[in-house]
Amino acid sequence: MSQKEEKIALYIANAKELGLGLSDELISLVTSGLIPSIYNADSEKVACSQNDELDTIKKNFLIKKLCVEATDSELNSAIASACEKMGSSNRNKYRVLVYALLVQHFGKESVYA
Repeated sequence: MSQKEEKIALYIANAKELGLGLSDELISLVTSGLIPSIYNADSEKVACSQNDELDTIKKNFLIKKLCVEATDSELNSAIASACEKMGSSNRNKYRVLVYALLVQHFGKESVYA
């Protein structure tokens, strides 16, 4: 099994464990879009308590990558909701899963089609 396949299996298992309701296909597609960051322990996870990290997700992922047109408040709320779904005590908030939740929230699955 390749490194990428191992990561995808990890993310799918984690999503099921957390009951996130994400499809295996979406997780796989988002994972492919986040290479090489998934191989770095620091960039693989989201620090939901760091405002600069959340601003980066908002600007670089939601606005630039997904082309979401929403107010700052709506974007911040969606990110907070994704972080909340991952669990406040969960130290492994994988970027792939947070991003997949945001893709699902905004109905932007077509970006990965």
